[in-house]
Amino acid sequence: MSKTVAIVVFSGVQALDVTGPMDVFSEANRFLEPEEHYQLQVIGVEQGLLPCSNGLTLQAHQHFSAALQAYDLLLVAGGPQLPFVDFGPAFDHWLRDASARARRFGSICNGAFLLARAGLLDGRTVTTHWGDAAALAALCPTTRVEADRLYVEDGELFTSAGVTAGIDLSLYLLAKDHGPQVALSVAKRLVVFTQRAGGQSQFSPFLTPYAEEISPVARVQHYVMANLTGDLAIVDLAVAANMSARNFSRVFTREAGVTPAEFVEQARVDAARVMLESSRAALKTVAYQCGFRDAQHMRSVFNRRLGVTPLQFRLNFSSVL
Repeated sequence: MSKTVAIVVFSGVQALDVTGPMDVFSEANRFLEPEEHYQLQVIGVEQGLLPCSNGLTLQAHQHFSAALQAYDLLLVAGGPQLPFVDFGPAFDHWLRDASARARRFGSICNGAFLLARAGLLDGRTVTTHWGDAAALAALCPTTRVEADRLYVEDGELFTSAGVTAGIDLSLYLLAKDHGPQVALSVAKRLVVFTQRAGGQSQFSPFLTPYAEEISPVARVQHYVMANLTGDLAIVDLAVAANMSARNFSRVFTREAGVTPAEFVEQARVDAARVMLESSRAALKTVAYQCGFRDAQHMRSVFNRRLGVTPLQFRLNFSSVL
């Protein structure tokens, strides 16, 4: 049975938020029977030609006011200015009704802001581009925003992280519809990763900007990276910062945006990811060299943070197996 996938676009939309998911479902039709084909629609928030953020121009199939059918999947694309844009009550009303009619709905990147303004994220668990996560959480205090996830499934609601994560979400939904082999075939056609797990981090703490370089917090961040196997309790980090433990914890959390313990755990997970991706070292060796108590402790942290075990991560992402 065919399925209709609709993507909502607007002036300033991120082109890849639209074309990435559309190419996944379009390519899937190569491997499906005609009666199973996806029908793709682009719905415009405004009338006429819509410029993308990169200068390309899109022509929507129809204006939202005429889009009244029940879609199998309704996705709202994102755009650089979207956190600051409000398309008004008429669009919000349509989006609420269209999402209620759809079997599944969600967003790509910061398209989550349109869902939020329509009241569709209250009490839900979602993700968005990591750079917009704090703003989305402030806009929706009852929403749990998981900034370190590629995509999140919450019932019939599906949200993805920044830009290319829309491809990962689309491959995941395709696999749910038609099985992993079809998703694998599409991924090969598009020459992308087979399917990154939803729990895979969308960014690395090693790449996250440090606090002001001359600050004690930055000094401690460097210290953590260089001493993952050492004692990194609050008292040890406070000594490295030359501060009292209580004051250090408060200052670090304010400047880094995470608690010292969270930063340490993130750093150890990230170091383990690098080893799992680039070496054949035994899991117990990876755990030891990255500062975990043992392999079981590392497995527990991976499951909680990434939604996969270290072994599953290696099988999916290793470049040396």
